Amino acid sequence: MTATRLAAGIVGLAVVLPVLWWGGWLGVQALVLITSIVCLVEYSGMAFPDDRPIALVWLLAGWFVVHVAFHHPSVPSLLGAGGVLTMGAMTVATLRVGSDISAAADRAARGLLGIGWIGLLSFLPLIRHGPDGLAWVFAVLVVSWLGDTGAYFAGRAFGRHALYPKVSPKKTWEGALGGITLATVGLFVVSELGLPAMSALDVLILGPLLCIGGILGDLAESMLKRSFGVKDAGRIMPGHGGLLDRIDSVLFVAPATWLWIQVTS
Repeated sequence: MTATRLAAGIVGLAVVLPVLWWGGWLGVQALVLITSIVCLVEYSGMAFPDDRPIALVWLLAGWFVVHVAFHHPSVPSLLGAGGVLTMGAMTVATLRVGSDISAAADRAARGLLGIGWIGLLSFLPLIRHGPDGLAWVFAVLVVSWLGDTGAYFAGRAFGRHALYPKVSPKKTWEGALGGITLATVGLFVVSELGLPAMSALDVLILGPLLCIGGILGDLAESMLKRSFGVKDAGRIMPGHGGLLDRIDSVLFVAPATWLWIQVTS
């Protein structure tokens, strides 16, 4: 299993890194678009197993509204997007109420959750468009992926104390500490290569904060999978499950990074 995970990770990096390096802002947009579509397909299978085609159409349309709003980040546009999504979710739930009307509110909430959750990936193009954007995008991915990798190997080697067994029985406090350590080292390397304004103190503060955010994102996805009664979001990545299983930490780290940039710039 470990070899399979490493092979899948290497293949993923071989695809993602050239696009990020040479593709510019449009490359990030393309990656976000493709990744979001795949993740929405996976989410629709988890959240709406009995009505997947219609749910997927609604999820894709709602994600598009969110993504467009992200590129016009004014209060009216964000409020307008929220209003459209709320009306859409309630309308779809009303028209697709089926035989069990008691589940209608749950269906509406599942739709909004999926759109908002996967819509968090749209923070990446915003980050890329700003100062030192490429380095910051790499920071997001390095912290997310090294945090996952460090937690996995440290947990296997030293894990003794369960982190949150009700949600994710295999995660340990020792693994979390290993992930935070490796993610912080990775952020230090990125800062030395591409973020000259970031001090060592900034790295020591931001690295653990972002990695903790990634751990929470991972736990949140585990909670949803348990709630939906599935083991993995999909099967697209051998050893990892679905694509959503692989980027769950990125979905939390990206907005946290954007917020840090806004506060410190």
